[in-house]
Parts: sequence; structure tokens; C-alpha cells
Amino acid sequence: MLEDIQRTLAKSFSWVSTVLPLGLKFFGIGVTVAIICLFFNWRTLSLLFVVASCFCAFFFRDPNREAAFAEDEIACPADGTVLSIKTEDDPHSVVVRIFLSIFDVHVQRATVAGKIGEIFYNKGTFLFANNPDANKNERNLIQIFKNADPEHYAHVEQITGAIARRIESWRHPGQEVKIGERIGLVRFGSQVAVYLPKDKVRVVVKEGQKVQGGLTVLALWK
Repeated sequence: MLEDIQRTLAKSFSWVSTVLPLGLKFFGIGVTVAIICLFFNWRTLSLLFVVASCFCAFFFRDPNREAAFAEDEIACPADGTVLSIKTEDDPHSVVVRIFLSIFDVHVQRATVAGKIGEIFYNKGTFLFANNPDANKNERNLIQIFKNADPEHYAHVEQITGAIARRIESWRHPGQEVKIGERIGLVRFGSQVAVYLPKDKVRVVVKEGQKVQGGLTVLALWK
């Protein structure tokens, strides 16, 4: 019985070992403030800071994922729920939009093995990430070309939400990436869009489906 409880607890808190340094930083600051509040006997405020600190640590988790993908597979770049799959401004591209709640892992991953093209950052609004007009929010587009082929692309666009106020891009133009490799992070509730050549891919995820970055197959090359 005791061993079962220990295994359950270990599984429930396995994410602790995957927390990013930034999460540990926020956790440390929050706990320090909580201790100060406790010193002044502000117990309720102290408890709030402890809860907020634990949530920050949970939010900035970054689990190791080393899934193997076939040559014709395109990986999902983020955890979340598929919002839409449709052609938008560019008639030659299909766009898959994924909504990330504050409980999802917020690290973005490379969709294909290849080379980073240009990276385009645009300022914008801060609508909720599941809003149909969220594509007008602050965003950062990371071009990714499979085997450096300009006709085979799977670009990843990081989009802020109403709460998120910071986009981090961990790659630079010209860099080689492996499929599933970490490429960036958006803080607190966001959206990620994937741009694919319409005539060269078959999207296999469905609207409303839960997906995981670096694990779920998003689409297949025709």
C-alpha cells in the first residue's frame, strides 16, 4: 500500500524535475516574499504567494520528449487544443492554430528537421488567445524549411494572449534544427500557428483535438 502511494506521488510530481531555470527563479522570489509576509503575520498573503510560486514552477515545466518521427511526418510544435485548420491570407498555405491554456506546456518545438529561415517579430494587441482575431496579437514567426527546401516549409508563429506579455525565440536565422527540438517559449496563455504548403501536406489532426508538442503528428508530406 505504501509503495503504491509513493509511486502515485512520484508520478504526480514528476514534472518538478523538468522546471526551467526561469520557473525556479520565479518560485524562489515568490517563496522569499511569502516568508517575509509570514514574518509580519500576513498569513493569507503568504499563502497566496506560495500558491503563485508553485503555479509558476508548474507553468515553466519543460518535459523531455524524444519521439521518433518518420520522414514524411510533421511534428506538432506545441501542447494545447487545435482551434482551426484553414486557408487564411495566403491561398497557397493552410494554417493550423493551437490554443495553449495556462495549464499546458508552453515550450515550442521544431515541426521538421531542417533550417531556420527568417524570424519576423510584430507588435500587436493582447486579445485572449482563443479569440478569432488573436492573429492580430503580438507575434513572432519562425520560418522552418525541411532540408532547407523553400517549397517544403512548416513555419511556427508564437502569439501572445491577454495575459502573456513575453515571447522568447531560442533560435537564429540559418541554424539547423532537429524535429521536436526546442525553439522558443511564450509566457502564460497563448496561441501557436503552423503554416504549411497547402498542396504538399495532408493535415491529420482535427479541430478540438488535444495535441502535444514534439509527440503528436500534425501533418504528413504528400
